[in-house]
Amino acid sequence: MKFTRSKAAAAAAAVAASLTFGAGTASAQDLPTVVLVHGAFADTSSWDGVAAGLRARGYTVVTPENPLRGPGYDSAAVEKVVEDIDGPVVLVGHSYGGTVITNVHADNVESLVYVAAFVPTAGEPAALALDPIRFGLTSLLPPVLGLGIVDDSTNILGKNVDGYIAPALFKQYFAPDVSDEQAAKMIASQKSIAATALIEPSEPPSWAGTPSYALIPQQDQIIPPASEKFMAERAGAQITEVPGSHAVLVSNPGAVVDLVVKAS
Repeated sequence: MKFTRSKAAAAAAAVAASLTFGAGTASAQDLPTVVLVHGAFADTSSWDGVAAGLRARGYTVVTPENPLRGPGYDSAAVEKVVEDIDGPVVLVGHSYGGTVITNVHADNVESLVYVAAFVPTAGEPAALALDPIRFGLTSLLPPVLGLGIVDDSTNILGKNVDGYIAPALFKQYFAPDVSDEQAAKMIASQKSIAATALIEPSEPPSWAGTPSYALIPQQDQIIPPASEKFMAERAGAQITEVPGSHAVLVSNPGAVVDLVVKAS
């Protein structure tokens, strides 16, 4: 058969296309699944910007509900989600979600990412990182942090004392760098946390044997940046500091995406 120049060009284009497609498919298959764990005073929607950015880069993203009942209960719920995933996982926690991922011990977790988060060690409650004398805490004091009685199916008595951020002060302290409209959505969807969750001791940390990364927003008024840095350094995490509030995952999702990509 006579092989003309046009046929040769078409064949070359077909080969190039098949190689590009094959490379892209292999690359996507090699990416870990990213599991995003929200913290207190938030829900899974707080990850919307980060999740969209990661999916645009080819990642599979899972955003499980964090019950916010305590490190032991919450980490068991997240650990079940992680163990059901086929393949490696990058586990990401925001705020109290950092305590949760620290207590997840699953063989398929290849790295941990802490975003404006607690990074506790064994026997340490999250509240210890809120030391007002050592770290200059000024925000999580009344009336910023309110308390209320809520129905709680995990409590044998059916009730629990939960903490939440007073709506009138939410934007000022939790998310000053997001729009008023976005802050209103966050206030409407905030989930309270069991007051006992912040004083429950953490178990031996998963970061002891897992590569860790930390994103520290320099204007955080919920967890003092100095405390976040101390905990991250203690865990041997690679630290990235950026301007931003405790809601950095909403105000600057690109910074979180970049760190997750680095971690994977």
